[in-house]
Amino acid sequence: MLNFARGRSQPRSTRSMPLSGMEYPDPKRKSNFVGKILMAATLTALCIIMLKQSPNFNTRSRFSEHEEGVIHVLVTGGAGYIGSHAALRLLKESYRVTIVDNLSRGNMGAVKVLQKLFPEPGQLQFVYADLGDLKAVNKIFSENAFDAVMHFAAVAYVGESTLDPLKYFNVIGSDPEGRLGEAPRPELREHGRISGACFDAARGVIPGLKVKGTDYKTHDGTCIRDYIDVTDLVDAHVKALKKAKPGEVGIYNVGTGRGRSVKEFVEACKKATGVEIKVDYLARRPGDYAEVFSDPTKIRHELNWTAQFTDLQESLQIAWQWQKAHRDGYAAAS
Repeated sequence: MLNFARGRSQPRSTRSMPLSGMEYPDPKRKSNFVGKILMAATLTALCIIMLKQSPNFNTRSRFSEHEEGVIHVLVTGGAGYIGSHAALRLLKESYRVTIVDNLSRGNMGAVKVLQKLFPEPGQLQFVYADLGDLKAVNKIFSENAFDAVMHFAAVAYVGESTLDPLKYFNVIGSDPEGRLGEAPRPELREHGRISGACFDAARGVIPGLKVKGTDYKTHDGTCIRDYIDVTDLVDAHVKALKKAKPGEVGIYNVGTGRGRSVKEFVEACKKATGVEIKVDYLARRPGDYAEVFSDPTKIRHELNWTAQFTDLQESLQIAWQWQKAHRDGYAAAS
């Protein structure tokens, strides 16, 4: 039987009405859902456009690709004394530099100085990692396109070398423009180089300088060493890099070729600092040889390299200027 509605027509219900096991969706609710999706997609697109317009947005790092005319150098230990000076020289000559350091010997302050000097994208990056971690090293090489490696990551303090004699060499000086210098951690000072000890004595950080061994068969009884300025050492590495060829190996002695006694060094340090440093002469240190200096003949002939900063007192004066201006090392920058 059919029923007919009487009087006014009834308004349609906004609810879904079941019929034969089927449900008809509410068109208004579907419209709201589609609108939300469109709004989210629009916002996402706007965010992507804004990010791409940002100068910090890069789909691929410039360090991960080889670039015509740009040489990308990995500097291990680049936060250390020698490594930071090498990184500075490379950056000044428009090399691309990646520093990898675990900061066990280096200073983050030195890296920050370099980052401030060379802030342009694609010039310098720092990676905190330990080269003894194979997984980390593999990741670094997979994510970067290196053309060369300068390896300065090492344990090279003099005191520690007594367990493995002459593992170290004597580097002095600092950046002539006063941007970088040598700043060993306080807990490692006693293992440091003689120049650091001289400066600490001149500043009153320690009461005096201890010279170990006065009975060696040398002209004044103290050990003779070849002291090379860090600027010369870095210059030798850069010249070797420019001459390097894949598959060819060059091994060179880098030094002045001239030995100076510890007593001569101490006298030069006194003149450089203007301080009458107190000196205590003690017994020999285990592992020290009487006389060690390099023969730089090969590097002179093959790379046309010769040490230029050979005035001991002058090198120490330059380093002393940095020490006086940075009494707390890189503490402020760290």
